[in-house]
Amino acid sequence: MTQPSFSAAIRALEEKMGLPLVIRSSRFPGFTPEGERVLEWARRISGDVHAMRDDVNSLRRGLTGLLRIAAIPTALAAVSELTTPYRAHHPLVRFSVLSCTSAEVLQRLHNQEIEAGITYLDNEPIGKVRAIPLYEERYMLLTSADAPLGDRDRVTWTQIGQIPLCLLTPDMQNRRIINRLLNNAGQVVQPTLESNSIVVLVSHVQTGRWACVMPEKLAEIFGLTTTLRAIPIVEPEVVLKVGLVILDRDPQSPLTEALITEANRLRLPL
Repeated sequence: MTQPSFSAAIRALEEKMGLPLVIRSSRFPGFTPEGERVLEWARRISGDVHAMRDDVNSLRRGLTGLLRIAAIPTALAAVSELTTPYRAHHPLVRFSVLSCTSAEVLQRLHNQEIEAGITYLDNEPIGKVRAIPLYEERYMLLTSADAPLGDRDRVTWTQIGQIPLCLLTPDMQNRRIINRLLNNAGQVVQPTLESNSIVVLVSHVQTGRWACVMPEKLAEIFGLTTTLRAIPIVEPEVVLKVGLVILDRDPQSPLTEALITEANRLRLPL
């Protein structure tokens, strides 16, 4: 659509509703409060139309289509625990899995750019969503046996703050959690390497010359606990719930409903 046609369509919609929807300027500064509300309804209506089509088509052909999932980096390796059994039950469904910050997961979910997200449930507000806890995240120090603290059975956050670390970047909630725990222990966080990629951190830790604070589940999936020392971190021992988040709506689309079924098989006991 050309810019003049687009502008004309917006004006026609405003005239039809009798409301200004867009703040007028030489550049697009945003929507009016009424426009924000209309946009919210439009996303909901659009999602319902897609869900209706999927629902009707599934009656004839079974589940088909694309299931879009966004996950925080520390949960990416666990996504296969959902997608693998899902595909066994619904082989015609395709998947798109994105790595996002926790804020991006929620934003994409509310913008209906994804059907589901995997993120922390009990650390920062997640808003009005339906949540299914999948597993508990505990933290380990991954390091080599001959490195500082490598001979310990347990380490404290105070001790960890005194050795060089490679960590995720500050825009990641995992990093904000680690920052808070180290700050509470009176330590200043000054990592020697930062990355927004778990692969980068894992590749450095695997050399045995770098240390990293990593979720226990992630370290096990990558096989790091067999080649390096995975030392439990205490004082305090932190446990955070990671889970599936979806829009709180009824009915759900068939693709999302099938994902909820798989998530409930992994669901943590209450």
